[in-house]
Amino acid sequence: MAIHPAVRHGAMLVGFLVTAAGPAASAPAPRVTVNFVAPERYTDAGDRVGAGPGLRVTLAEVRRIIEGAALRAMAPGDDLRVDVLDIDLAGFAHPGLSPVSSPRVVTDVTPPAFRLHYDLRRGGRRIAGGDERVSDINFLFGARANRSGAFAYEEDLLRDWFRKRLTPQ
Repeated sequence: MAIHPAVRHGAMLVGFLVTAAGPAASAPAPRVTVNFVAPERYTDAGDRVGAGPGLRVTLAEVRRIIEGAALRAMAPGDDLRVDVLDIDLAGFAHPGLSPVSSPRVVTDVTPPAFRLHYDLRRGGRRIAGGDERVSDINFLFGARANRSGAFAYEEDLLRDWFRKRLTPQ
């Protein structure tokens, strides 16, 4: 069966236009902006007793966690601004223990906590936001035995919070 040259030319033109417009036609990737407001005054983000990561390391890790958790939960084209107002890491640094191993004593009464101000926009219009204290007193019940790292509890907490707040319904 022969295809008329005009039909073949039209099909090629449509294919070219779809290919050329493909990336431009899709929604832009979500964007996350994280700001740390007066981090030197945070409850527990710096190395005050020589038993943990310094403030710069903590802020870099919290930024990584927030960006990753938010991007997994957001819809294409969303823009999110998060102002971190306070950080209180899980547990507490024990001044009598070895600063070389950076131990933190974690108990059920020392959950991680964050104070955040967030603003989620879709198409330039605000769809969610406000000030929230993010914490979970039952954080050890959901703790995964195979998780490790200096910020495992904080990562679990923030990932769950962003999934609940930002995932489109």
